[in-house]
Amino acid sequence: MKKYVCVVCGYVYDPKIGDPDGGIAPGTPFEDIPEDWTCPVCGVSKTDFVVYEEEISLKEENKYAEENQKKYDREELAYNEIVNGVFAVGAQDWDRRMFDELIPLPDGTSYNAYLVEAGDKKVLIDTVDPEKLNDLLDSLEELEVEKLDYIISNHAEQDHSGSIPVLLEMYPDAKVITNPKCKNFLKDLLEVEDDVFITVKDGEEMKIGNKTFKFVYTPWVHWPETMVTYLEEDKVLFSCDFFGSHRATSSLFVIDEYKVIEDAKRYYSEIMMPFRSHIIKNIDKIEKLDIEFIAPSHGPVYNKPSLIIDAYKDWVSPKVSNKIIIPYVSMHESTALIVDYLVKSITAYGIQVIPFNLTKTDIGELSMQMVDAATIIFASPMVLGGAHPQAVYAAYLTNALRPKAKYVGIVGSYGWGGKMVDQLKGLLVNLKVEFLEPVLVKGVPKDDDLDRLDELVDKIVELHENL
Repeated sequence: MKKYVCVVCGYVYDPKIGDPDGGIAPGTPFEDIPEDWTCPVCGVSKTDFVVYEEEISLKEENKYAEENQKKYDREELAYNEIVNGVFAVGAQDWDRRMFDELIPLPDGTSYNAYLVEAGDKKVLIDTVDPEKLNDLLDSLEELEVEKLDYIISNHAEQDHSGSIPVLLEMYPDAKVITNPKCKNFLKDLLEVEDDVFITVKDGEEMKIGNKTFKFVYTPWVHWPETMVTYLEEDKVLFSCDFFGSHRATSSLFVIDEYKVIEDAKRYYSEIMMPFRSHIIKNIDKIEKLDIEFIAPSHGPVYNKPSLIIDAYKDWVSPKVSNKIIIPYVSMHESTALIVDYLVKSITAYGIQVIPFNLTKTDIGELSMQMVDAATIIFASPMVLGGAHPQAVYAAYLTNALRPKAKYVGIVGSYGWGGKMVDQLKGLLVNLKVEFLEPVLVKGVPKDDDLDRLDELVDKIVELHENL
């Protein structure tokens, strides 16, 4: 009897084995399987099977069998279990719309904490924002955690550490494992007593129960004291804010890659981008580890680590896109006319242009586009001799985020004059960019003003041809 293989997922139907779970008894030829039978792995119909080529290498068959076994092993785990004995016990915050009173959260966020059952020891990795403490406690109760032996604190910021004091009251024998710098932060922020701490060095390994925990310092992603924890036996990297994404989700793992990477890019732009050089070094450190899962402190778990690692490598690289962003504000339409002229003129050359009306823009969208834009053009009317306050804020934010843009332009309109150009340049001192010739228009743009805008467009096109 011939074997048949699914062209979608590679599942091989062997008549000797049949598909007992699907109601197909061992010894049933493929031709005798009912027409409404579906692939037990991916669910496609019988028509998506072809005769199995026996010359398929044993290596490939074994690889498929191993991957298939992992899938079935996963199905045996609890809904919040990453691997056997490693549980996600954090909280989803579906309704939060602002972080640090600064960052918009269109998709909410999560505060991820993880419980590791290490033989007879229980280890909690990070905690949750105090507002969501009850969710964490419910998870621990569900897992019947009567004794907590250790709390690993990768980062002192309160959305990760804020519940530590309550947990120490509930589990008085627990010790907090962290690095010396984070210990001092936790004492300052949470008034945790000195005697509960165990401090670890960079690269130090600690055997707890039947598990080995390795601690790797990752400073400036995004505080000076941050570290990650690697669970050697299960190849899980608990990365804290590193590789995170502000997103509430009911899925433990990444299932919609495009959306997750979009949220992760927004998160990177708002939080990590100023520390690009540090991130490059820290990626090098964690890539030395054999990682099968990345479990961050915000967003879903990556069961394909290369997805987020490769994205980060692209974001921190010096490579920029053939893209221009124009943060602008207009009071009496003169500046809006300038922006509209620039957008139409530049896009005619096949360059992507994204204008952001600062009175309406989600600042997170703006920062996300800054990650790889080659050119930023600030457009503003003059107000009392300077730029509009919204443009001032956009320039200040850009300076703080330190994008890798190569060129910056300043355009705008005025009634009687001022020092907007010097003001905005003075707010952008952190950027390593070439400033383009500014174009300021008195009143509405006239023919000679349009000529100067055309010169700016020509210069931009020339520079973008050489990216």
